[in-house]
Amino acid sequence: MVRNIIFAALVALAVTIYALIECVRTRPSDVRSLPKAGWVAAIILLPLIGAGLWFWLGRPSAGGQQHPAPGSRPATGAPDDDEAFLRNLETQRRNKARDEELRRKEAELKERERKLAEEGKNKKPEEGGNPSEDTPHHTP
Repeated sequence: MVRNIIFAALVALAVTIYALIECVRTRPSDVRSLPKAGWVAAIILLPLIGAGLWFWLGRPSAGGQQHPAPGSRPATGAPDDDEAFLRNLETQRRNKARDEELRRKEAELKERERKLAEEGKNKKPEEGGNPSEDTPHHTP
């Protein structure tokens, strides 16, 4: 019986210390429900209950609800693990392809305009007006 009480006390102490360390290491902006100092006090003053409440109500959710600092990259490891990065990369690729297509079409249009301008310069207007008026009329 004494062994079970000692074992339970050691487990409670380990859980409390783990909760306290995790609470202290968590950024204040990620802590839920109470301020960080409130959670530290709850874990110390109510050892097992405070630790349980911390895990249930105070700890940042595991679903990725943590907000990274502005301008910092998420600690995912490789950039291809970040969906926002991949989405941005795909958008950049589409924009670049659209810009290339636009440049190509603009160059094609300028070339057509240049050819039309050359054709217009090479053609000389006919003198004398309407050619049908210059032909002699035969009357029987």
